[in-house]
Amino acid sequence: MRIGVPRETRIMEGRVALVPAAAGDLVRRGHEVWVERGAGLASGFDDAQYERLGVRIAGDAAEAYARGELIVKVKEPVEGDLALLRPGHLLFCYLHLAPDPPLARRLLEIGLTAVAFETVELDDGTLPLLAPMSVIAGRIAVQVGTHYLHQPLGGKGVLLGGLPATPRGKVVVLGAGQAGGAAASLAAAGGARVVVFEKRGDRLDAMTRLGHNVTALYPYEDQVAREVAEADLVVGAVLVTGAVAPRVVSREMVRGMEPGSVMVDIAIDQGGCFETSRPTTWQEPVFVEEGVAHFCVTNMPGAVPRTASQAISAAILPWVDRLASGDWRGDAALVRGLNVERGELRHPALQSLKL
Repeated sequence: MRIGVPRETRIMEGRVALVPAAAGDLVRRGHEVWVERGAGLASGFDDAQYERLGVRIAGDAAEAYARGELIVKVKEPVEGDLALLRPGHLLFCYLHLAPDPPLARRLLEIGLTAVAFETVELDDGTLPLLAPMSVIAGRIAVQVGTHYLHQPLGGKGVLLGGLPATPRGKVVVLGAGQAGGAAASLAAAGGARVVVFEKRGDRLDAMTRLGHNVTALYPYEDQVAREVAEADLVVGAVLVTGAVAPRVVSREMVRGMEPGSVMVDIAIDQGGCFETSRPTTWQEPVFVEEGVAHFCVTNMPGAVPRTASQAISAAILPWVDRLASGDWRGDAALVRGLNVERGELRHPALQSLKL
């Protein structure tokens, strides 16, 4: 099959879906891979590295889309991409359609077939293509939160790890999946007092074992409100596969926090789990609401494109090969990942979407 890999066009998005080594493996398996000129540069991969492995270079986005039958990219298509997609395309990327009805409507109008990374689901409920970017986002959340707690940036001036004769900073993490677990782990390693909220018993146990400075709790609403009010940094990492994220922190809870505190909403790709959240970009990543800084960038891993591209390529390569083989409908995980097909919404979480 012919595989097209266009350059990412979202603001300050440096990732590429397939690094040269991954694209080269697909060529060796008999596929024809076309990568748009310069698509890998921001991730540290030049066109020559692709060409040495038998990958073909498309002169521009139009050629990459025209050559490809299977289009593999990282982030959901934006306006320029949508103009180049056609009914015969099989699109494989992150989509996050539940909070974005206009994008869902456009894909339905085009009539293509689209499988979303974030909804490819194994029999045990694992989301293998969401996991690596979730881990990166969780780590970035703590790094960013630490940064925006600095007083010159408007923060309350707290060092999360504390020092002798000073209290440790407090981090509250909502959700203990891949993203929340990574955030809690990094915050705990840095010496902060960490409170993690999670419903699943096995994840509560895993969080408790991160260290004596970690407390894992069930998310009763009153308890969430109390802990959030005392937090220096709150990280939202709540996920319902394919669906809009539940709002677990109300505006009233945010209003109860100290001015200069920081909130990072990793769930913003699925609509956000704070009532006060709204999407931002790396150009203007932060806004202040109720005296609290909100970081709600929708492509957090895009800040570390070299690492993120290597991680996502390794995760998606076997699935790209299956899609390109033509018999992918026998793979239950990929079928679960199907979002739209021939003008219809296919994923159960999207059935109630108002278009």
